Amino acid sequence: MRDQVLTWLADNVPSSRLQHILRVEQMSVELAELHHLNAQQAAKAGLLHDLAKCFKPERLLQMARDNGIEVDPVCEAAPHLLHADVSAIVAQEQFGVKDEAVLQAIALHTLGREGMTPLSCVVFIADTIEPGRGETPDLQTLRNISKQDLYKTVWLACDYSLKFLLESPRPIHQRMILTRNWAQQMSRKTTAKRDRKTDCVNA
Repeated sequence: MRDQVLTWLADNVPSSRLQHILRVEQMSVELAELHHLNAQQAAKAGLLHDLAKCFKPERLLQMARDNGIEVDPVCEAAPHLLHADVSAIVAQEQFGVKDEAVLQAIALHTLGREGMTPLSCVVFIADTIEPGRGETPDLQTLRNISKQDLYKTVWLACDYSLKFLLESPRPIHQRMILTRNWAQQMSRKTTAKRDRKTDCVNA
């Protein structure tokens, strides 16, 4: 299927976007392996995550509505926010993807969602920290933390995106704020649990 997807992408996205997709695919695999997740699922979700990235706003809106995806006022004003959900639709319809975990990881890679799976966290993070994004101190910090704590990386990746959005005229979707708060809570719970285990071992 990979060759089929690559051929489709070559016809539907510019070369720069294709290179980004391939880097996200690779980064998703690396993170999945580090965190003992299914690397094949991660690779597939990474490869398919931006299928609809270059669709026109009208097409994104129409496909979302036709498939029962909520189009709230923020998405109405900024249809590009729907490209993740629509990419999952294209993966299903164009390439026959049925793996719900993969489809969810594709659909959530931009805004995330409370309660998302570790696989979804991996693709969300990979999209933010892949090497083509740059070498800033903030990105380097995210890359380092991603090797240890997926939830903390999702939380800080949201902060990173929100900081950028606050300095731009773009709207901020409430789902990213909810994702950020959920990931922060999950990271703190995970850290507290790990600390209790360490205390027990050292007691």
